Amino acid sequence: MRCRRGVVTLAALTAVLSVSAGCGVGVRPTGVIDAGEPASGLTRGKRLYFASDTGLRAVPLLDQENDDLAAVMKLLSQGPTTAERREGLTTLFQAPSGYRVTGDGARVTVRLEGPYWAGARDQVTGQLVCTLASFQSDREAEVRADDVEVTIRPGEGPVLGPLRCAEFLDR
Repeated sequence: MRCRRGVVTLAALTAVLSVSAGCGVGVRPTGVIDAGEPASGLTRGKRLYFASDTGLRAVPLLDQENDDLAAVMKLLSQGPTTAERREGLTTLFQAPSGYRVTGDGARVTVRLEGPYWAGARDQVTGQLVCTLASFQSDREAEVRADDVEVTIRPGEGPVLGPLRCAEFLDR
């Protein structure tokens, strides 16, 4: 009987000590503290956007010195590296034979000699728009990639845009 009472007393004492050691003693509940909105939007830096089963995915270009927008289209059409392809990335974009790309502030214009083969909401267009927005914002430090508008002007057919990358990432 004495042993059982000692065990019960020891258990009760252990419970009291653990509660008083920090489980609510002297700590008052607080309300929700607003820390602002979560991070959103495109990140800075040169990125190629490749297609995947889950949508567009950005791949940073850490060693690229070239910021010529026309050269970016060639990089995009070359596609992902072997390692990136193993991760399920691909390119749907094929650089046309005749084009000119210009960027001024938050605007980029792609002028094609021939027709444009994709629609305004296709993933291939998203690859082009997001990649050009990324490079243009890197070229113009005061311009956020979210704010860059890309217009595609084919030699024949309707003009596409202005389009923003966010239109393709929110799917």
